[in-house]
Amino acid sequence: MKPAAVSLLPFSRFYFCYFAFLGLFNPYWPLYLARLGLSPWQLSVLVSLLGVARIVAPTFWGGLADRLGRRNPVLRATTLLAALAFAPILWLHDFWPLFALLSLSHFFWAASLPLVEAGAAEATRAAPGRYGRTRVWGSIGFMLVALAAGYALTTVSLAALPALLLAGLLVLMAAAWRVPETGARPTSDAPPASLRALIARPGLPALLVACFLMAFAHGPYYTFYSIALAGLGYGQGAIGALWALGVVCEIVLFWKLPTLVGRRDPAVLLFVSLAVAVLRFVLLATALGQPALVLLAQTLHAFTFGLHHAASVALLQRIVPPAQAARGQGLYLAVSFGLGGTLGGLVAGALWPAGGAALVYGLSALAALGGCAIVWRARHTLGA
Repeated sequence: MKPAAVSLLPFSRFYFCYFAFLGLFNPYWPLYLARLGLSPWQLSVLVSLLGVARIVAPTFWGGLADRLGRRNPVLRATTLLAALAFAPILWLHDFWPLFALLSLSHFFWAASLPLVEAGAAEATRAAPGRYGRTRVWGSIGFMLVALAAGYALTTVSLAALPALLLAGLLVLMAAAWRVPETGARPTSDAPPASLRALIARPGLPALLVACFLMAFAHGPYYTFYSIALAGLGYGQGAIGALWALGVVCEIVLFWKLPTLVGRRDPAVLLFVSLAVAVLRFVLLATALGQPALVLLAQTLHAFTFGLHHAASVALLQRIVPPAQAARGQGLYLAVSFGLGGTLGGLVAGALWPAGGAALVYGLSALAALGGCAIVWRARHTLGA
């Protein structure tokens, strides 16, 4: 089947369910762990386990799917195993049992997104702007759940969060079974090019370093943003609304993506996203006590996540050959959200007691500034 003939609805449905789960996890999981009485370091370790899984799992599962020539069996198996592994969360409250459970569950959970991203990129290759209008349903799912959960958990308490997260994984598993296969099976028995050869492709090292730095900058945001706001007196409803605001702006950007892609090179858009990130994290470092500036910082999420991700995916399509699409997506997620996000969160956990938001978000601004320098130096290789 040609990619253009593949329905994009199952991809949209998967994105909605996947990011709806994150709409529960990202804003409220740190608050739940703090409720259990864990230390800032223990909390940052448990939150960062998702990033650790993103270092190992995407490249491993993506490489397996490329060797099989099929993504669906891997996608279906890993979403099922993620839900099964997560089920004991209902009875666990101590650090080491939680560490073991989350390590296993996240390893399976982190497999699904690069597989679906590779399929969606293949299905929209002829019209890249359609990717944004497919991926936007993930942002809608995140926003709706983050906003609704903020008020729901105020009513029923954070103790209900593990059960809600387990239900979200079961729904995601059902959505994964409907995602169609895209791309052709390998036409020969020759093994795919090595990971080293893939990384050596012109432009890819610079792209990966820039993505690492952006994800590193966001690590403290995903780990301590809700906690910082709660410490300043923001309620759970307000915290959920702020997370949702960022995603609303992201939705607008994804919807306008066909126009942006048609007018600007993705390398230019990548540079812009990093430059805006510098401003955003300076605001988080200096102005969390000023609601108007907090609102402004959240609107910039459209650029620091939405534009950055869309530009990165477009550059990956340009750099990585189709036969290694799943591995390329896996490598991108492993280096950025995996390694970068994990290190950013762990560093934030170590520095938070010493300097709080001013210190960790100041470091985030410096990381984003470093990403700007990398993209500027590599602009000709990236195609800008």
